[in-house]
Amino acid sequence: MSDDPGAPLLGKKVGSGDKHDRPHSQRSEASNTSRKSKRSGKSLKGSEESTPLMSREDNRQNYGNAPPEGTARSTAASSLRSLQGGGSKKGKGSRRWPTIIALTILTIVLFAILGLGFAAPAVAERYAKEAMVFEPTDLSIESFTSSGVRARIQGDFRMDASRVKKKAVRDLGRAGTWIARAAESKSTEVDVFLPEYGDILLGSALVPPIVVNIRNGHTTHVDFITDLTAGDLGGIRLVANDWLDGRLDQLRVRGNADVSIKSGIFSLGTQTLSESIVFKANQIPTMPAYKIGHLGFSDAERDGEKGMVANVSLRITNDYPVDLDIPRFRFDILVPGCSAAEEFLTLGEAMTAEAQVQPKTDVNIAVSGFVRKLPEALITACPETQSSPIDRLLGSYIEGRQTLVYVRGSRNPSADTPTWITDFMKDVIVPVPFPGHEFKDLIRNFTLADVHFGLPSPFASPDSPESKPRLSAVVKALIGLPEEIKFPIDVAQVRADSDVYYKKKKLGQLDLGKWQHANSTRTIIPHEKEEGLLVQSIVKDAPLDITDDDVFADVIQALVFGGNPVILGVQAKVDVETETVLGKFIVRGIPAQGKVYVKPISGGNATFSPEVGALEILDTSKTGLTIQAKVNVTNPTEYSATVPFIDINISVNDTILGHATARDVSVVPGPNHDLAVIAVWDPSHKSGKKGAHIGSELLSQYISGYNTTLTLRTHASSIPSQPHLGTALSIFNVTIPTPKLTPPSNPNRPVQPDPPNEPGSSAPHFIDDAVFHLITSTAVLTLLSPLPHTSLWITSVSATASYKNTPMGAIEYDVPFQVPPGASDTPRLPVDWSLGSIGHDAVKKALGGTLKVEAEAKVGVRIGKWKEKVWFKGNGIGARVTL
Repeated sequence: MSDDPGAPLLGKKVGSGDKHDRPHSQRSEASNTSRKSKRSGKSLKGSEESTPLMSREDNRQNYGNAPPEGTARSTAASSLRSLQGGGSKKGKGSRRWPTIIALTILTIVLFAILGLGFAAPAVAERYAKEAMVFEPTDLSIESFTSSGVRARIQGDFRMDASRVKKKAVRDLGRAGTWIARAAESKSTEVDVFLPEYGDILLGSALVPPIVVNIRNGHTTHVDFITDLTAGDLGGIRLVANDWLDGRLDQLRVRGNADVSIKSGIFSLGTQTLSESIVFKANQIPTMPAYKIGHLGFSDAERDGEKGMVANVSLRITNDYPVDLDIPRFRFDILVPGCSAAEEFLTLGEAMTAEAQVQPKTDVNIAVSGFVRKLPEALITACPETQSSPIDRLLGSYIEGRQTLVYVRGSRNPSADTPTWITDFMKDVIVPVPFPGHEFKDLIRNFTLADVHFGLPSPFASPDSPESKPRLSAVVKALIGLPEEIKFPIDVAQVRADSDVYYKKKKLGQLDLGKWQHANSTRTIIPHEKEEGLLVQSIVKDAPLDITDDDVFADVIQALVFGGNPVILGVQAKVDVETETVLGKFIVRGIPAQGKVYVKPISGGNATFSPEVGALEILDTSKTGLTIQAKVNVTNPTEYSATVPFIDINISVNDTILGHATARDVSVVPGPNHDLAVIAVWDPSHKSGKKGAHIGSELLSQYISGYNTTLTLRTHASSIPSQPHLGTALSIFNVTIPTPKLTPPSNPNRPVQPDPPNEPGSSAPHFIDDAVFHLITSTAVLTLLSPLPHTSLWITSVSATASYKNTPMGAIEYDVPFQVPPGASDTPRLPVDWSLGSIGHDAVKKALGGTLKVEAEAKVGVRIGKWKEKVWFKGNGIGARVTL
């Protein structure tokens, strides 16, 4: 207690009091002591209060363990806290009542005694206000009544003249109170009003007779029981709503009482007096701190209706000397609608268990909530959005952000809840912060199987989904279920927007925005012994938007040449349509991340050996041919692909000779037959004279049976709607053996394959047979054309034949002749024999038989408008010799 005689009792201005202006008090010794009263009284003997409640000095200490200045609790706020089931909240609010009651009564008693005692009302009032000190020590709620509560108030009262500033007032007051010594009030009713809210009645208290020693420095222990009755509940709700909305800058409270007073044997009559206290904004309380100790969800059935139970344990901070038993309270749990103007939507109901509040001890409260089938308004998407009210609630919770739910007194309260509490709570909605739960590792494993790639449509708009490469696969996700979830849950559909990374660099985006059907199975997560949910979904034609060509090129290079699986990282926001006892609803924005292991494109180029058949010349020009063919090819990878359109350059030694186009082709792992391809052969158009020369050399080597190769490479126009994709792939050359053309067999003689190790056995046999006529010195060749629908023309022949590298003869012929499809004979070609040579002798010796000869030739070829000069070298050509 301050010894400064200038320290005022109520501060510089009436009504500027803080929480210390509102005392706790106790029942007088003459009152009947209940079991709870005895327990509270024992605990007070060791009280730590050492500073007057009414002291206004800035350096004063707090009494007991009470909160520091600025954390005062209003009656309206305490009622709101009761709405949340927090026992300490009710105690804190009730603590204001005894402060007002005790302060009002004691001040009024002193006014009357001093004013009547020495006929100086102004001096008496000032002395009473500045010298009086009341220190509340305990408050306990004996019981809840039908109209309020019965409370026991305890505290210490004394007069401290040193607090009075003016010496004259101090001396006169000490003299008057020394003469009076003690004062006693009769049973008094105190009414408390809120002047700034139309003077509504906050509540009333019936106070029993109180006797105090009013001499300076004497302490009187005050201990009494009072019935506190709630006032205008409608008006109190206005205060509560202003407090909840942050509009309560200050709260003025006024106490009125008609007090009958006597001192000793002298009756001092009845005085009608009033006292006001103002609580500033920083003195108005906020929500008490609390922690959630346990949270669990399970399915249950109540009143024949299935639903979900949420069990929550709360630990609420209680810094006040409050002792009471809290009955059960029932609440409605509300969530906001689509807009602030709409009414709240009911999510479920909750009930608190009975709880005991002990002085300055944290309160443990068990809350059980029950949610029935979700109403349509909760799960229906709001106008101009894709999210519903429940989406926003769950999304905030899953992302780990603090979530606001709202509670309101139930329209169907429990039977043991007093009516006045029900009437107050039913129209007050209180926001309750609910901490979120960030699910960082919800999806434990994420894989793709049966992967199928599709190239975009050539006719798609550049920015449309159809212009992107497409991916189809079986998606498997192993979801770790939070330990709080103890109810059956199934996943019906999934969708997501995913970012794909390679070595921490973003490759692109996989658009899974369309709902995909899914099925789910409960399982045990390997190596973790935790319960999980295995979700499988078949994804079809999901667009893959490549955003970094360089990263994509790195991925392709690793797949083709790396030999090891390529690991892609995936980060996604997943929407899940769930089926629970609450019905179907969507959980949006679940964070997911995982790794996708893509197996390398194995087998190498050697296994990629296409076979070409069914050649058909579609068009010709002076320098080129347009050819259609059927291709048989074996896909050595485990991946399949759909190709709406692709165009690939054909080159040799980095010189482009033509290009090939495929449309609407599906390639599966393993053998693929009759894939339609259109190729344009036009070396001079693509690469000028150099291209024409290289093209002629390639054809010559090919028909002569040399091992030749072609290089396939994409270009910017390979995929018209994705030029960057074609450019990115162009850095990879795919070199393959030149496809073999298998000529038809000669129907006039059986097939006689060459021995596999004999030179020339691997060459295409376009010359099937030769007949030398000695008398006429001519030769007839049997040719096998690989073109099943088109005739070609031989425009000139300049050839030499030899036997064991010894010349036999030469052919010079420049009369064009036709080579139709299949097997056909040439006209009789004149032979200029090398007379006297070993080769000529071998021919004569082979008369009537056969021999193997070698040939070299330069041949002019024409197909339609196209003409070309090629050379030919052949070994082991079977020749028959006749006269």
